[in-house]
Amino acid sequence: MRRWWWWGAGILGLVVLAAGPTGALAASADHEGQVVVYTAAQSTIVQAIGPMFEKKTGIKVQFVEGGTGEVLKRAQAEKANPLGDVFWALAAEPLAANADLLEPYTVADDAKITAIYKKGMAGGRVQPNNVTPMVIVYNKKLVSEADAPKSWKALAEPKWKDKIAYAAADKSGSSYTILATLLTVFGDNNTGWKVVEDIMKNAKILPSSSRVPKGVADGEYHAGLTYEDAAMRQVAGGAPVGVIYPQDGTSVPPDGNALIKGAKRPKAARIFLDYKGFAPLSEIKAVAYDMAWAGKNYAAFVKKWQEIIVRVK
Repeated sequence: MRRWWWWGAGILGLVVLAAGPTGALAASADHEGQVVVYTAAQSTIVQAIGPMFEKKTGIKVQFVEGGTGEVLKRAQAEKANPLGDVFWALAAEPLAANADLLEPYTVADDAKITAIYKKGMAGGRVQPNNVTPMVIVYNKKLVSEADAPKSWKALAEPKWKDKIAYAAADKSGSSYTILATLLTVFGDNNTGWKVVEDIMKNAKILPSSSRVPKGVADGEYHAGLTYEDAAMRQVAGGAPVGVIYPQDGTSVPPDGNALIKGAKRPKAARIFLDYKGFAPLSEIKAVAYDMAWAGKNYAAFVKKWQEIIVRVK
């Protein structure tokens, strides 16, 4: 699951959300009374956090939910007259790639954030939120544990043709992270892009990241490329799925939060940003994932991925 860290309480957990107010929150009488939050977080998380934040601060929260790409596209269209105040729990690379939408802000407990999670965060405009390992999920009724793909590279084998699911990297933030992870593991070179192409030859390309683990759980696909939180929700729901942390290494990047440039409710927005932080790493084989590199190359990598899809589909 995503590892969430609540500054006031210092307690890990997806459900344990009762954090005490920080110094910024204690001064919450000085605010606009409402905040509009653009988020790619799951609805269950949104539904838990909103009421708790409102109770602690007296600030009403309006969440606008969507995928990272969808949310950023909306914000770009509103750039001259922003309707949102905060980006919260978006994929950090595309968020950082849209630095023109972001106002610099340093959260109250910035000193507690490990330096590695600040790298590539648009010069401090993006604050790390949580960490989410990229994983492989498979259907246990269709694939035995022995035959399950133990690595990213295994998904490039011909036997997985039309049996794996992957969300479009130009629509899904987590799928872009997986694309950049593959290029981190295998190289941003002919070798790395050949692995990407071979996996894409085998993959069914889906319009949203949520459909990958759901499709695997329902038996539409044998396996899929996704992120840990989405996979674990299927496990928790009793679906016949297994989760694999690829043996050739995976990324464990943070999602990102940011203050929207030109926000109409900046005081309430800063209080909201101070209310939320991130969590420590899980014990898996993590590669040295460069957020700055992934963000800088977002447009180029997506374009090259689109060209591969046109070529192999």
